Amino acid sequence: MSDRRTQLADAALAVVSTQGLKGLTHRAVDAQAGVAAGTTSNYFRNRATLVSAAVDRVEELDSLLLQQRQLEFPTSAAGLAEQIAGAVLGLAYDNSELTRARFVFALDQPEVVAAGHERLVSALAQLLEAMEIPNARARAEAVSDYSDGLALHLLTARKGQVMDRATVTGNIRRLLEG
Repeated sequence: MSDRRTQLADAALAVVSTQGLKGLTHRAVDAQAGVAAGTTSNYFRNRATLVSAAVDRVEELDSLLLQQRQLEFPTSAAGLAEQIAGAVLGLAYDNSELTRARFVFALDQPEVVAAGHERLVSALAQLLEAMEIPNARARAEAVSDYSDGLALHLLTARKGQVMDRATVTGNIRRLLEG
């Protein structure tokens, strides 16, 4: 994305995070980005292209976050559980705006985020297979389900509560090891 398109996509994520999809308008994005009225319309002609750009930006930011974490290849379920726990808590606390926007998109347009979710689960399943962990696909799905549920609760029902990383790591480890 060009710098302006990226700026507007980021503003769209901020709008969705705070106002939901109903609040996502070209005007709201213009205001959030601090640009002249009509700028967003010039880059994204209709709402569908704006939503698509925002969803693409979520996936792009997720990839950047993973790259920044500079994860090492885990050699054990315990090491992998520790990495996943850190990622989940990071999404819930440090990147809560991005995570809220992801959930809004997932609830309103599940087909839009399904492909990204499948890529994540498949990559985790492949990693588990490489580590010779049995029932890799089922365990990857269980870890994904737990992680999504935990992140959602930390943003909603448990908002403001600090979750102990060791507890999350232990829960994920149990899912990985059975």
